[in-house]
Amino acid sequence: MEEKKKKNIGFNIIKTDPLDGHKGFGKGSLSLDNVSPVIVDVEAGEAEVDIGALHARSVVEKGIKFLPNREEVPDAKLYWLVWVTIDRSEEGPYYAGVTACEMTVNREIRRGYKSLPEHVNRLDKSIKRHIIVDHMDDKSKQILATYLEGHDAGMWGRSPEQLKKGLSQINGQ
Repeated sequence: MEEKKKKNIGFNIIKTDPLDGHKGFGKGSLSLDNVSPVIVDVEAGEAEVDIGALHARSVVEKGIKFLPNREEVPDAKLYWLVWVTIDRSEEGPYYAGVTACEMTVNREIRRGYKSLPEHVNRLDKSIKRHIIVDHMDDKSKQILATYLEGHDAGMWGRSPEQLKKGLSQINGQ
């Protein structure tokens, strides 16, 4: 029996600005070139980049009808969709914007909960270099911190202290 290999997809890393020097239509629009969606599976203790999440087509989201009311999805498994924006300084690339959105899924009934406006707003905040991780539970913070640091310790080291502190803070203290 052949084992199925997991794809190891990396982060979208800084591309040149497609509108650089162009002053016409689209100037000032936001680019998704440097954003990568990371799915944190709290139960499994894993995190991974899933580019499909940019269009709500991640492995977790496929085949699920999302409802706007959390109570309509009993016994759901918790996931976090984390928008990670990479930027570059003189020292090298770093995690510039990191924002987390809650998502729950019950595969058995093919239903889930997520707030689409929250997901879109958090994507926007990540692109604008905000760090929003305080509302995550402790286990999820640890999983995300371990993943980001393990992916590239140099990028983690160059990242803002706000991110490192936000992911190391224990809720309730």
